[in-house]
Amino acid sequence: MTTLKDLKKLLRQEALGRRDALDAVWRIEASLAMGEIARRHIEAGPMDIVSGFWPIRSEVDTRPPMSALREKGARLCLPAILDRTTIVFRELVRGGALVDMGFGTSGPGPEAEVLDPTVMLVPLAAFDGRGHRIGYGAGHYDRAIARLHDKGAPVRLIGVAFACQEVAQVPDEPHDVILPEILTESGLRRFAE
Repeated sequence: MTTLKDLKKLLRQEALGRRDALDAVWRIEASLAMGEIARRHIEAGPMDIVSGFWPIRSEVDTRPPMSALREKGARLCLPAILDRTTIVFRELVRGGALVDMGFGTSGPGPEAEVLDPTVMLVPLAAFDGRGHRIGYGAGHYDRAIARLHDKGAPVRLIGVAFACQEVAQVPDEPHDVILPEILTESGLRRFAE
């Protein structure tokens, strides 16, 4: 019998395989297109703190959407992995040094201010047409989002992926965080909450 964990693992592998097969130049162009979509469709201003993520492997490069939102006045931050279960978000400033965060990613060092994002660009391996996502399996974002909700902090969650990462249906689990929006090269999709 296939477990939900096994099914999610299979869906993750298939979606990441499709993403890995995308042409590298096309991925750059798609990431730039997402920057333009973010500029047009994601409201942000001086009161907003936007968390993105440093791209690894064949991920979407969130720097163009982040740059578009910075131009609107938002502050930026990136995740910092503190241990196997915890990430915080440290401010990303122009000219600030980036340090190795492990897993092939970089982020601001411990001297950077820790911020609570109001808009989170959430990485994912796969998603479905309901806004359910499959992450990379460590649960970092599920826990970080839960911590923000526990603090009563309002946060707008926007998954970021290439359209090819969509699957027919992600198996539901009680701990899953559903994303109200997904940004792809095709546009910003909103799902019923």
